[in-house]
Amino acid sequence: MSSQVEISGYDSQWAEEYTRERAKIVETLRGVCVGIEHIGSTSVLNLGAKAIIDIMVGVEDLASIQSEHRERLLGIQYEYVHKPDFPERAFFRRGERGAGTHHLHIYKYKGEHWENHLLFRDYLKAHPEGLRAYDTLKKDLAYQFKYDRAAYTEAKGPFIRQMVEQAKLERNRQGQMNS
Repeated sequence: MSSQVEISGYDSQWAEEYTRERAKIVETLRGVCVGIEHIGSTSVLNLGAKAIIDIMVGVEDLASIQSEHRERLLGIQYEYVHKPDFPERAFFRRGERGAGTHHLHIYKYKGEHWENHLLFRDYLKAHPEGLRAYDTLKKDLAYQFKYDRAAYTEAKGPFIRQMVEQAKLERNRQGQMNS
């Protein structure tokens, strides 16, 4: 089990792995999954990442996932991980703690967290300068916090929030122009 922070160069296999996992998850959560997206750094072309596939599922009622679908997800090797600091998310991990290969984040479909993840991902895809800045930041932080994954994640927070706010401003400007 390794909790060391290592950033790998972009790998096209990540998109293929997401596609394989997506099919399994959609089948497993049939009837409650109303949206599924590849998020996180592995979803953005040319962005370095910890080699963990982040998948976001949207549901109408988060409580139903937390009570009745954990066992079904365990059947496809996604273990529920209780995160009391994040009551708005059900989190599942494939692989051992600190060495997981896939993270499954379940949120209320089209809720604030769902939208923010998509805004951040799509902003990086549309803005090469933001992508380069985030890639550099991640590498610098991985060096600085090589053995402290929590500190690494926390240190990325201000940049991510700033990019989400930029994406919201851009979306609002475009909405006003289209009105």
